[in-house]
Amino acid sequence: MAELTPAEILAEKSDAVCRMGALMLTSGTGSYRVKLAMGRVAAALGIEQLEAQVSINEIVATTRAHGTFRTQVVEVPVPHVDADRLEELMRLSLQVQPGLTAAELQARLKAVVARRALYPRLVIVGAAALACGAFAFLNNGRWTECLAAALAAACGKYLQVTLGRFRLNQLGTVAAASFTACLVFMLLANLLGWLLPSGLATVHVAAFTSAILFLVPGFPLITAALDLARFDFTSGVSRLMFTLMITLAASLGAWSIAWAFGLPVSIMSPPKIDETVLFLLRLVASFAGVVGFALTFNTPLRVALTAAGIGTIANVVRLTALDLGANNLLMAALATTLVGLLAGSVNQRILAPRITLSVPAVLIMIPGASTYRAMVGLINGNAMSTLVNGMTAVGIVVALAAGLALARMVTDPAWITARPTWTAMPGTRAQRELRRRAG
Repeated sequence: MAELTPAEILAEKSDAVCRMGALMLTSGTGSYRVKLAMGRVAAALGIEQLEAQVSINEIVATTRAHGTFRTQVVEVPVPHVDADRLEELMRLSLQVQPGLTAAELQARLKAVVARRALYPRLVIVGAAALACGAFAFLNNGRWTECLAAALAAACGKYLQVTLGRFRLNQLGTVAAASFTACLVFMLLANLLGWLLPSGLATVHVAAFTSAILFLVPGFPLITAALDLARFDFTSGVSRLMFTLMITLAASLGAWSIAWAFGLPVSIMSPPKIDETVLFLLRLVASFAGVVGFALTFNTPLRVALTAAGIGTIANVVRLTALDLGANNLLMAALATTLVGLLAGSVNQRILAPRITLSVPAVLIMIPGASTYRAMVGLINGNAMSTLVNGMTAVGIVVALAAGLALARMVTDPAWITARPTWTAMPGTRAQRELRRRAG
């Protein structure tokens, strides 16, 4: 058998490196982590230099070794968040040692892809229902509206998962799931209002939008903000546009139902219950909401519970401060800074991508009601409502992202360098222990 030329050897190694990057990208992480994983395996394969440009669905990589170079373009599907696969890929990138062959890496990547989902479809549906019901309470919903939001989210999530198996257009799938969840919410809320003696005086918009929170593209939104904070405009802008398109598709589905039922664009005051009881209920709702969102991302249970603890602390502190009259934007930034710092601290002890700890914790702080009111104003041609509510929603989202970026800069030395070296990044305590065991 003829010996491979240096160009052919590099081609095999480049294919393996790009496959690692493609799997990382489709698992939902940002370009920073994609390049980091690619750099680690490239070094283990003996590649001398790696340059990569990453968008939300494309990787352009140039590898250099053996006196030659290869530029490769890889197109991948739109990311589908899979926290378990992301964790396994990160473990793999940390375990590789010099002398690794392209065939060995491809075989190990194939084993990661072959892993089955951690939870069956009904668990995912139930997790979405739990998260959206908890979010409805955190948005001042009464128990009837929380129940309606949970059941509606279950129906919408079931439809989304079912349609996802057919690989249909993602925007159409999101719009259909949003339409279904909102329709079920309105039917259930009005039915409960008719059956119960106390009734429902109104169905407020915060609880209505809670039924479709499972459609919020949290991972692309947060990774877009983090990529932009690192001046990675190729990835950041493409992720931001994807987020806006998904949000618009979900909003159109919600608006069509709101218009059909004549849902008022109103603000609901907090429930009139004892402050101690309210505090305890917020603790429970925050914890349940984060766990629910984490499980929908196929997050390992230990990581999901850890993320829930982080999100509960940060969100309850934020809500308590808002009750005392604190500034909404300031508290959003401080709360996510706390999330980022806690995630960074926990990340030193357990081997889990920071994004899987921080994103579910931040999702329950998303300003659903103001975003919906902005979309209604846009569709109805009400420029003032669109501007006021849109700026409110954007301001809070920017504050949430700024808090996470600030925490990253404080806890990750690579975030304060202008040009990081992808193959020599600072490691955590858990990562160093994993390498020691592998060696």
